[in-house]
Amino acid sequence: MGKQSYQCGVDAAVDVIDGKWKVLILWALDEGPRRFGETRRLLPGISEKVLAQQLRELETDGIVNREVYDVVPPKVEYSLTALGRDLYAALAPLNAWGHRRIALLEEQAETAA
Repeated sequence: MGKQSYQCGVDAAVDVIDGKWKVLILWALDEGPRRFGETRRLLPGISEKVLAQQLRELETDGIVNREVYDVVPPKVEYSLTALGRDLYAALAPLNAWGHRRIALLEEQAETAA
């Protein structure tokens, strides 16, 4: 969660999104605020413990905002900060590349079959 020094900007960015789930959490929160359970349902395979840890780290890094509402039962929503939205937008070209790769792999599988 934040090295003391970075070799380049990509190093600093990867430090924030490092791990299996953080990019997927960004994806889940891109469309607006979500509660913890809703976010977990969008990410099959993630445990409650890991999701809570990853959300805390993203909050510490200024990527995710945690809003606690004073109601009963307690309500907490997570959303992207302005910095988080900027990071998600910066990942858009990587997302496009990934979709092109998926299409290529599917095409190769069809050709091999």
